[in-house]
Amino acid sequence: MLGRTANGLYWMFRHIERAENGARLIDAGLRMSLTRSEATEGDWDGVLQSAGVRELYDEVHDTLTSSDAIDFLLRDRANPSSVMSCIEAGRHNARMVRTALTRETWEATNECWIEMKAMLAKKARPADMPEIIDTIKRRAGLIRGAFHGTMLRNEIFNFSRIGTFIERADNTARILDVKYYVLLPAVAAVGSSMDNVQWESILRSVSAHRAYGWVYDAELRPANIADFLISNGRMPRSLAYCYEKIVSNLGYLAREYGETHAAHETAEQTLASLRSRSMTDIMDQGLHEYLEEFISDNNRLGQEISDGYRFYH
Repeated sequence: MLGRTANGLYWMFRHIERAENGARLIDAGLRMSLTRSEATEGDWDGVLQSAGVRELYDEVHDTLTSSDAIDFLLRDRANPSSVMSCIEAGRHNARMVRTALTRETWEATNECWIEMKAMLAKKARPADMPEIIDTIKRRAGLIRGAFHGTMLRNEIFNFSRIGTFIERADNTARILDVKYYVLLPAVAAVGSSMDNVQWESILRSVSAHRAYGWVYDAELRPANIADFLISNGRMPRSLAYCYEKIVSNLGYLAREYGETHAAHETAEQTLASLRSRSMTDIMDQGLHEYLEEFISDNNRLGQEISDGYRFYH
């Protein structure tokens, strides 16, 4: 496979996943703000920090407001990680590798762009946010469904899946970080009814609330929730599940081309760490510190995969 094709597939699915994840991050912020007795604009400072765009926001806006923060995350072209920017970038990459995609996958991607371009043509009203977030998630799901249902399981599929799961792991870590480190107002709130509502909001924002109840008892315990989203290999948005899929797809590429590179070792080491570290160890280290370290390692893996494109030709 030409390096450019691998690059296009990898980034197409990273951008589609990032668009959905951006919607989920906004959803987490909105749900969190509803748990406050008095919502503050500072809530969105944490969301912007976790999205990695706080400094970029300050370059565009003089003050922080919830309305501007949501618009910046949703549709601002000055933000390359905004939902609309990601959808446009995903479609651009899909066009570049059009001949490597099935008709169904291309049409689902193009229809997503058409609908979201119309829906996000102007600043969203608060009352419209639930519909907008649901539409973004539904459209991303349709692209994945078309891709899964029609594509050959070859290197095209492998590069696409690697891009999806690197982006998904990054998002799960960031959403956990929003709750645990940034939005919790005080140590005194730990274990309170507000704390429990916020943890429930996190589960709902990653579509894991019902699944959590199937695995654990009904009580929302922070350590169990963190374990579910970090270590549970059956939960499709957990860090462990994402890295099992990354390692698996890198393994297929290694067998296809008969060689391995730095990305294979990094992914395997990260997966081994996810499997071996107990939640007690993670909590003792500090969940925020652990997530920061994970996000850094995940970014390094993404760079190593990008650097490795020249090997696949």
